[in-house]
Amino acid sequence: MKFTDVRIRKVDKDDNKLRAIASVTIDDCFVIHDIKIIEGTDSLFIAMPSRKTKEGEYKDIAHPINMETRKELSEIILKAYEQAE
Repeated sequence: MKFTDVRIRKVDKDDNKLRAIASVTIDDCFVIHDIKIIEGTDSLFIAMPSRKTKEGEYKDIAHPINMETRKELSEIILKAYEQAE
């Protein structure tokens, strides 16, 4: 599996912890939209696209299954965010 494209759309709200929205293409054939880049207490992190359940909880719609893939995805998105500044 190879991440073949990352697109960043910055959010211009200073009072919000949301910094940008990312879309990632995998192997030039599958895309995941609405990955959030959020300003945390110590650093930026990503949040996968999710939806709110009837109980008020948020569940990821798409997400990496293992930590290795999650780390790689996070690094690629945050690097693209830094380059977009």
